[in-house]
Amino acid sequence: MTEVIHSFYSREELEEIGFKRVGTQVLISRKASFYQPGRISIGDHVRIDDFCILSGVITLGSYIHLSAHCCLYGSQGIVMEDFSGLSPRVTVFSASDDFGGDFLIGPMVPDPYTHVTGGTIRIERYVQAGAGSVIFPGLTLHEGSVTGALSLVNRSLDAWTIYAGIPARAIRPRSRGLLQKVSSFLHDQEKPTP
Repeated sequence: MTEVIHSFYSREELEEIGFKRVGTQVLISRKASFYQPGRISIGDHVRIDDFCILSGVITLGSYIHLSAHCCLYGSQGIVMEDFSGLSPRVTVFSASDDFGGDFLIGPMVPDPYTHVTGGTIRIERYVQAGAGSVIFPGLTLHEGSVTGALSLVNRSLDAWTIYAGIPARAIRPRSRGLLQKVSSFLHDQEKPTP
């Protein structure tokens, strides 16, 4: 058990990193990387696993899990609402270079020679992205939507729908049964401990 505890930053260490905000009950792997942590807000009950990269303007709500090797590139903004999550190796891009051949590409090239476009990505409540999914800039993954493994999300997703494929296509509606569980869970969290 001691080894598991030491795998995550202590509360004091989290505060030293310099996040914009860090809630309570936050577990962040010592092997995760943060660029511009002063632009990253983290809610309560959040876990960020090994080898995740978070960069840019990122807001994480509460009860969120970022599995190992997730990358969030938030130069244009990324918002994840409560009870959302990313399975291993999900990549979220809020901006993209122009690969058409008329501009140079990369962060080391001055702005006048590049053409970067993008927009804020919003991942609403109860959304889960399957392992290896890639999410493009400026999209909204509406409440309760999910993607299967290796999905390419190049358009906003409808609420309470299961998607899969390259590009991601609607497969079927998703049950809303979890909403009863959330209600019970939150009610139980408010009860005083005996």
